[in-house]
Amino acid sequence: MRSLLRPLGVALAAATVVTALLSSAHQASAGTATSYDRDCGDFGSQAAAQRFYLAAGGPAADPHGLDAEGDGVACESLPCPCLYGTGSKPKPPPATPPKGTQRDGVRIVRVVDGDTVEVRFPTGRTSSVRLIGIDTPEVYGGVECGGPEASQSARQLLPAGTRVRLVSDPTQDEVDRYGRLLRYVMKGARDIGRVQVARGHATVYVYGGVPFQRTSGYQDAERTAQDLNRGLWGRC
Repeated sequence: MRSLLRPLGVALAAATVVTALLSSAHQASAGTATSYDRDCGDFGSQAAAQRFYLAAGGPAADPHGLDAEGDGVACESLPCPCLYGTGSKPKPPPATPPKGTQRDGVRIVRVVDGDTVEVRFPTGRTSSVRLIGIDTPEVYGGVECGGPEASQSARQLLPAGTRVRLVSDPTQDEVDRYGRLLRYVMKGARDIGRVQVARGHATVYVYGGVPFQRTSGYQDAERTAQDLNRGLWGRC
């Protein structure tokens, strides 16, 4: 009888070992998914997502796909506190827009070049708009290095008919010397001027030594583009 029980005991012990190994493998797999498969919905604020993104190698690497625009800022749609640079101090929530800020919903008529567009207001009036805070290489009166690429990037971001929001900056003039409106151009939550800088198609432009309200964020995007040799920084 004892000789019959011994093989049965060995079989039961082997089954126990196999079960334990399978359980360990499942737990390891679950742990790996928890550690390495993240998206913006896993974070309660933009600052939390940014810290995780930087710790994972951003902006040079983005294994979790948290920086959809490639501008060095993760999960921009999340609520503040926000962290737009590479430091550890969160940016406070945006203050109430200062008195005098003007916001207008318009549609894109055409892209003139990398930093200028023509828009149509709901009344039917059309205007040229110069994006605040950026400067792109020229394509008229002589083509500069990076100019065609900057214009193509703007066309890709703002095809004719796109609905955008124009936002003025009280620290800047309403119009430039050519009569063009000076505005930020917002496509949903995306600041198109900052995207152009982040892609390396534009440089930060402070006119007359008077910084615009978003200067700091634009400069962060420019430094990232330079570090990664994007656009004109690698080509020109």
